[in-house]
Amino acid sequence: MNLLHVENLTKIFNIHILSDKIIEGFRGVSFSVPQGTSLGISGPSGTGKSSVLKCIYGTYITTSGAIWYESAQFGKVNMAEAEPNVITRIRENEIGYITQFLKVIPRVTALDIVSEPLVLKGTDREQARETAAKLLLKLGIPEKLFGAYPATFSGGEQQRVNIAMAVIKAPRLLILDEPTASLDIKATETVLSVLEELREKGTTMIGIFHQPQILELFSDTIYKISSIGGRS
Repeated sequence: MNLLHVENLTKIFNIHILSDKIIEGFRGVSFSVPQGTSLGISGPSGTGKSSVLKCIYGTYITTSGAIWYESAQFGKVNMAEAEPNVITRIRENEIGYITQFLKVIPRVTALDIVSEPLVLKGTDREQARETAAKLLLKLGIPEKLFGAYPATFSGGEQQRVNIAMAVIKAPRLLILDEPTASLDIKATETVLSVLEELREKGTTMIGIFHQPQILELFSDTIYKISSIGGRS
């Protein structure tokens, strides 16, 4: 069964600050991701890879096309047309999203930030913090930083907190936009190991990786966007 099916997806940007200039992000993107598999998206810079992921997650409004997602809560949902409250509930309960940028409340500790997704799903707070602690240690965040604020962390440490926040709830679908861009080789290997554990538990993934060798390791299949407006 396909957990995700993207059909003839197109995104066109209207840049109001540039006198309503029209910029084509991507056009005619179509692919399917069977449940429990990983799909990588490759292609040159500027071909709309990240924009595709943002449309799937609902950060961008699509111009045309469909994004069919098999939701555990709502059944088959077209994320390109779903009501905002449906998208919000699916995000909260079913989809994880990792970017290169940390967005957290400045004065919340790393342990509380990472455990919060479990608390929101009904897990006892202490149990959630225990799970968060184990995950942070696995990702190479030392215990002495659990009570610190991630805004003060290095770029690599912040990214590992980002990753922990997304994977701790074991989402049905995990979207990854350059998750290892700021990590060294050792940290990257650890992250790939964590992702593999998730996949073995049934998480479906779609991701972009700057390094071709990492993309190959991550992906069961690769969808290549060769230029704006098409697939190779």
